[in-house]
Amino acid sequence: MTEHGADPEERTARTPESHTRTSGDRARRAEALRAGGGAGDAGHGIGNDRRTRDVDTSWAAPPGDGRAPEDDRPRQDADQEDGADVSTGTTIETAALPDAAIPELVIISGMSGAGRSTAAKCLEDLGWFVVDNLPPALIPTMVELGARSQGNVARIAVVVDVRGRRFFDNLRESLADLEARHVTRRIVFLESSDDALVRRFESVRRPHPLQGDGRIVDGIAAERELLRELRGDADLVIDTSSLNVHELRAKMDARFAGEEEPELRATVMSFGFKYGLPVDADLVVDMRFLPNPHWVPELRPFTGLNEEVSSYVLNQPGAKEFLDRYAELLQLVAAGYRREGKRYVTIAVGCTGGKHRSVAMSEKLAARLAAEGVETVVVHRDMGRE
Repeated sequence: MTEHGADPEERTARTPESHTRTSGDRARRAEALRAGGGAGDAGHGIGNDRRTRDVDTSWAAPPGDGRAPEDDRPRQDADQEDGADVSTGTTIETAALPDAAIPELVIISGMSGAGRSTAAKCLEDLGWFVVDNLPPALIPTMVELGARSQGNVARIAVVVDVRGRRFFDNLRESLADLEARHVTRRIVFLESSDDALVRRFESVRRPHPLQGDGRIVDGIAAERELLRELRGDADLVIDTSSLNVHELRAKMDARFAGEEEPELRATVMSFGFKYGLPVDADLVVDMRFLPNPHWVPELRPFTGLNEEVSSYVLNQPGAKEFLDRYAELLQLVAAGYRREGKRYVTIAVGCTGGKHRSVAMSEKLAARLAAEGVETVVVHRDMGRE
């Protein structure tokens, strides 16, 4: 269950202006700011006011890359107006965000191999906007973007893991910022025993992100120490030592799905056997036990979408009985899929050419599923190929 992702530092954007400034320019600007009575560090990477844009981060490079000395970093005046750009001295007007617009936030963290990716995918299936491996300093910015989406992003889940260890120092500051903005946030921490984590890493034959030249257990111990404080602040701790993927999803559903049952989405696809089985089908049914409208001259030019063909197919002996019983069977299957955490199912309905019988039955079956509250999409794969 280990996750992959680029180093967060590689994704830190800089403005073209910050690339062209010299260290002397930065030092002179810093001196000017201090002369104006500056106080308080402007912050690392982004300003203390998370609404500030185009903040000069050129001094945030590692030592030896032309960074201004520690004492020459630009400092923001304590009385400086909120929204002021410390790199240009200009003011950016920002309106307070209404409470109704602020999205709900979940921060997912925990031990590598404990199931962070599975937890994130579960929330994504429940309709959350999920961002993996986001540097903690950018979390308030992500929340602000969600608040400006006019309700399109109402719930955000952010995965914070050990690959972002250089940014963990900013997490406290970000959490305090979120609290000041009255953002509802929860921390979910995925825990697991050392033995379970070692087995999981060995099963995928991958090293622990922090083991370096040591053993897997060394990386696990280092990660536990790194995350110890965050674990203590967690709102929900899930021990996955003895859980499989489906059981973990069930726990996430129980916490975040609310009173509503997890939604199941179905795709009902008609197809022709002579063109091959759909490779993504979960369930396949064969309509070739019904008479073929192809051999009725007046029906041959039409498809199963036409009322004449649909009535012909559904009025054949056994057609309505099949529809009733198969719909009942799908109710049983759907309940099992929900228990196992399966969110999507593809039902393939076939006949010889995918034009008449399968099309008519797919439409009727999809209507039954939709009436039972299943979000359903109908696809006629081979209709029109003849």
